[in-house]
Amino acid sequence: MADRKLTIIATKGTLDWAYPPFILASTAAALGMEVSIFFTFYGLNLLLKDTSALKITPMAAPDMPMKMPFGPKWLQNIDFGPKVPNVMWNMPFMDPICTSLMKKTISNCGVASIDELRELCQEAECKFLACQMTVELFGHDSSKFIDGVDFVGAATYFEESADATQSLFISYSNTLQKKPRTCCPVRGFFVYFYIFSANERIYLF
Repeated sequence: MADRKLTIIATKGTLDWAYPPFILASTAAALGMEVSIFFTFYGLNLLLKDTSALKITPMAAPDMPMKMPFGPKWLQNIDFGPKVPNVMWNMPFMDPICTSLMKKTISNCGVASIDELRELCQEAECKFLACQMTVELFGHDSSKFIDGVDFVGAATYFEESADATQSLFISYSNTLQKKPRTCCPVRGFFVYFYIFSANERIYLF
């Protein structure tokens, strides 16, 4: 058994938020750590066989740079995020446009796909734990999930994390650091990573 153990709670199901749990899990496994990921609520989307529907929503991500992944270098260096009027972020065409640009950027940088990262995690024997209650709550069909997923209750996560040397929860905070990309009376969100190690809490943002 590994001397160190990492547990992760994955609650986000968008394209950009699919990367942190898998990157962290695969890296920890490569360092010899035992790893478990507990997928709950929207994080269950990361376990679907078909991940092509994953998208990003820039309206709730005010810190996300908006650069073109094509064209001349001077164009690619421009961050269009602060230049786009807030009203534009509410338009229905913005999500697919930004998702397409993100996928192009990922491809240009040679970053592994979500499917590839998942396979890497499973090859490294990371445990994939799906919240059974949330599966039933959202009416998911378990046959649409990838193989190798254990459907468990919240109690199983606590059993997994009881002897973990580190537990990671990725979530939003309602502390608004920047002006949100919305013209509606909706609060923006700033992202925090919560790392619990022994009795120590570390905030990375």
